[in-house]
Amino acid sequence: MTMAIALQLLLAAGWLAAFGLLVLLLALELTMGRAPRLGATPAGASKGGKEANGRDILSVIVPAYNEATRINSCVGALLASELGGMNWRLVVADDDSSDSTVEGLEALIEAGAFPSPPLEVLRCGPRPAGERWSGKTLPCSEAVRLLPQRPTPDPDPAATEWLLFIDADVTVAPPALASAVAEARRSGADLLPLAPRIRCGCLAEWVVQPIVVALLGLGFPIARANNPDDPTAFAAGPFMLFRRSSYEAIGGHRALAAEVVEDLALARAIKQRGLSLRYLLGIDLLELRMYPDFGSLWEGWTKNWHLGLNRNPLLTLASGAVVLGLFSGPWLLLLLAGLQAIQLPLNWPSLLTPALVGVALQLAVRLWSRWRFGLGLRHWWLAWLGGLVIAAIAPVSIWKTSTGRGWTWRGRSLRPY
Repeated sequence: MTMAIALQLLLAAGWLAAFGLLVLLLALELTMGRAPRLGATPAGASKGGKEANGRDILSVIVPAYNEATRINSCVGALLASELGGMNWRLVVADDDSSDSTVEGLEALIEAGAFPSPPLEVLRCGPRPAGERWSGKTLPCSEAVRLLPQRPTPDPDPAATEWLLFIDADVTVAPPALASAVAEARRSGADLLPLAPRIRCGCLAEWVVQPIVVALLGLGFPIARANNPDDPTAFAAGPFMLFRRSSYEAIGGHRALAAEVVEDLALARAIKQRGLSLRYLLGIDLLELRMYPDFGSLWEGWTKNWHLGLNRNPLLTLASGAVVLGLFSGPWLLLLLAGLQAIQLPLNWPSLLTPALVGVALQLAVRLWSRWRFGLGLRHWWLAWLGGLVIAAIAPVSIWKTSTGRGWTWRGRSLRPY
């Protein structure tokens, strides 16, 4: 009797996981599949056919901390941008790196390796004693503070000034910046964040990132974020384009210096102020490679997971349990079906059917991701491992965030003073 009950529970769990994956697939298509996407706009023109103001000023700020292995490709792609006659400048704001981030760039600048516009490297120095600055809030704030001291030749008083904060692990296509500015002008956006295409390199990324991307698409639907009457706010931190006057109206990064997930905080501040948020998919124009290895992935997601769920312990634990059930559950049933086939050959198909349906739906989700987002199928059969990793991330994130122990970003403690 006990074995029969256990079998029925496993069957129910298997079919529940399959149903959950089907719901996930349909919900992704309804939310992310039909989400607004930014395409390439010719430099100097907006989508509405109006000429973009070539006198506008675009200040591109790249906060960097120990980015020696990635900064050159990021900067090189930015300097290859097609911006027509727009007046722009590029500043790499170094957050007191301990590697050769600054020295490498300065050597290339001195050698004349970078074309116009001039690339400037700002050394922000150590963080002020007695002040709490989290993540990239300090270099972003310092770069903006010093921008007025970097005059643009023959400025137009009527020109709009834009601030673009872009992470060093992002690579942009040549039309990306012009397209973003044109769309912000056309839509009247005060903040225009773009969600990049996620590129996976190491095994840890292949097993975890596709699941995370799917969850983010459901947790922060773009339609609601773009609705001015809906309080939902979301922003993709790697690419955030602000109208400078609006950025200053909310106090910029300085007003949110201690925020660990500063992109969400900035987006919420924009909407709370009654300003316009325009969140788009930018997967045709920019690419993001987040984590080079498992250690950095673990540090990054245990830093953010609990915060992204508003520090709600039940919701955080539930998210880990749901991911475990959806992505690890079908593979566990497949294993049990194999063991059952050896011992009880007459009953084994009962577990095999929901297991195979669940695995097939996992493949369907990855095929959908390849179709809509260009995310490859590599290692898709290791979804069970991704489920286990995320199930472990959830409780560890609660512990780190609540106690401050081991709560770091790139080795820097995030623990409050």
